Amino acid sequence: MLVERADFAEPTVLAAHRQRCWEAQRDYVATRSPLLRRVWGDRQPPRRLEALAELPLIDKEMLRASQNAHPPFGDYLAAAATSIARIHRTSGTTGTAMNLALSARDAETTARIGARAQSASGLGPGHRVVHCLNYRLWMGGYTDHATLEATGAAVVPFGVGDTQLLVRTIRELTITAISCTPSYPTVLERAIAEHFPGLKPRDLGLKLGLFGGEAGLDDPHLRRRPESVWGMQVRNSNYGVTDVMCNFAGQSELDDDLHFMAPDALHAELVAPESGATLPWREGESGELVLTHLERDCQPLVRFRTGDIVTLTGLGRARCGRTTPRFRVVGRSDDMVVVRGINAFPVQVAAVINRHAALSGEYRIVLAGPGPYDALPIEAELAQGVDAGVVAGAIEAAIKREIGVTARVTLVPFGTLPRTEGKTRRVVRRDRR
Repeated sequence: MLVERADFAEPTVLAAHRQRCWEAQRDYVATRSPLLRRVWGDRQPPRRLEALAELPLIDKEMLRASQNAHPPFGDYLAAAATSIARIHRTSGTTGTAMNLALSARDAETTARIGARAQSASGLGPGHRVVHCLNYRLWMGGYTDHATLEATGAAVVPFGVGDTQLLVRTIRELTITAISCTPSYPTVLERAIAEHFPGLKPRDLGLKLGLFGGEAGLDDPHLRRRPESVWGMQVRNSNYGVTDVMCNFAGQSELDDDLHFMAPDALHAELVAPESGATLPWREGESGELVLTHLERDCQPLVRFRTGDIVTLTGLGRARCGRTTPRFRVVGRSDDMVVVRGINAFPVQVAAVINRHAALSGEYRIVLAGPGPYDALPIEAELAQGVDAGVVAGAIEAAIKREIGVTARVTLVPFGTLPRTEGKTRRVVRRDRR
């Protein structure tokens, strides 16, 4: 059972609730999840939540192997098959697509917690929000739609594609907010320029942009461009890990950092990405985020490695009054590029790229072969009507100064790099023949 307004609750109240939830969940997974029992071996799950670090970690490859051996949901499906109320599938962009099952309770929990993130970003009754994520099997479609509805806003289920119709729909229905990936507004900008002469993006009247699916929106520089072009407030309102929960963190109207919105449903830890060793839970600490379900019927996970590298930025009460931890996403471990022993992430590159007015904001890191790398090869797109000039050297110097790695920047004309309605791939790996 969730705690009302858990993101504002006193830590002592949450601690007692979390412990009760874990005691029930511990017994449930110990008897119903063959995968977890297999990973644990002779170990018994601890009764105290604080002792979870005694258990081994699990990762995505274990889940893939489980689904391959026990299709379609793996032998970590703890609930009866008749309890499944909704089925999704991951995109499979980083490996084999995964089948995801939700019970009715799982779906309700997901919607309520996701609504906390969307509400913190400013969405609520009185808003009309158009949802422009894929409504097929991906969880970002219908399940994210449910989180938007749970805020009390009126939701327009548009999906992806047919940008001309989307522009007309926003104008005709006087829509005030849009939910999509950070890359999608540039797709819309192109459609407006080509098919609606004289119309500017800010003429659509959108007041709020709710984004998710790509890292970096906690950087104010990345938000500055869409805010300027569209005249709307931009929020990272939708951070999640699909195998765990599709949305459990978001920005408030007062803070750049992400607020952890699921203290009553998830237990979070940090581990060292290379060794898996537990790291202290303290401000300023960076590590891979590890999550445990405190209540979950279908496919419950304990100490799951998310692959996301985060930095804890706050543990006290925030300016908005929330008491839950705050963090920033540094990047994904599988997008990390090691250059002469230094870890570099796309989000760090984006922070540099988006401070240069001569650039469009579009970029990609193109890697030849598996490494090691002596320099970071970057393709950066010029802004419309801008010539190359000395921009490349300035970007290389800034990357060296701020990230500590040598970069080789290639400037390409405006419109060269692909725009996408979904997640944009910032790291492209090409086999060297």
